[in-house]
Amino acid sequence: MHKEWVKGITNSGHYIHSGYLINEKKMPGGGGLLIFEAKDFLTAKKIVENDPMIKYELVSWDLQEWISIDGSQPKFSNYLG
Repeated sequence: MHKEWVKGITNSGHYIHSGYLINEKKMPGGGGLLIFEAKDFLTAKKIVENDPMIKYELVSWDLQEWISIDGSQPKFSNYLG
């Protein structure tokens, strides 16, 4: 369900990237990371709260806004991909 949710956001034209964390032996278990663009923190929170992994309380999560050291807000979709 999470993968379909990510695909739906991607298909709507928004940048989102999801994956899981691995250790030096390439073993998963360190959690996951979801990177996406939103116009503001409240919008980001509304988006992430619809993730089935969160909606059904399958993971603990924390939402953080990223601010670059030079104060600019480049579009991730221009650099990641």
